Amino acid sequence: MMNTDQSDTSNPLKGLAEARKAKGPPPVELWNPPFCGDIDMRIAADGTWFYMKSPIGRKPLVQLFSSVLRHDDDGKFYLVTPVEKCGIRVDDAPFIAVRMAVSGLGKDQVIRFETNVDDEVTVDASHPLRFALEPGTGGMKPYVLVRGRLEALVSRALFYDIAAAGTVQDDWFGVWSSGQFYPMQRAAEIGVTS
Repeated sequence: MMNTDQSDTSNPLKGLAEARKAKGPPPVELWNPPFCGDIDMRIAADGTWFYMKSPIGRKPLVQLFSSVLRHDDDGKFYLVTPVEKCGIRVDDAPFIAVRMAVSGLGKDQVIRFETNVDDEVTVDASHPLRFALEPGTGGMKPYVLVRGRLEALVSRALFYDIAAAGTVQDDWFGVWSSGQFYPMQRAAEIGVTS
């Protein structure tokens, strides 16, 4: 008889995901294995992971892959273990910030994000927020540094929440978090005054 109980503790993917959350990601930045070539894996701009053009539907598996993801100096993304390094494609950012919490006001404000792979990030000097212009549209895209050189694109819905938490500082419109100011755009360019 097949066990359909979702709480089955013998599920190895569930155990790996729980261990990853408890310990944090492995130290992939310390590993220097040989390059084994590119594999047909891609992270789409919406955060969906694909293997051989098929979406990976199991979140614990995506979380496992994301825990060994590295963005190297050469600008490429790799899945890295102590014994091998394989290249993958990333359309934009490897993660998407899907939830946001704001506490405090003004310079005491703190912004926190949770990503589509359940990483939790507080915007601070080690995890800065940056704003980039989207090629072709000129629209603004916010990113937060999660770890290493790995960023999360802040979802469009949360971008409006960031703007709602914004203020003007030294002629720039932006947001405060953890005592740091993150400028978005010159206040005069968007018609905002102090």
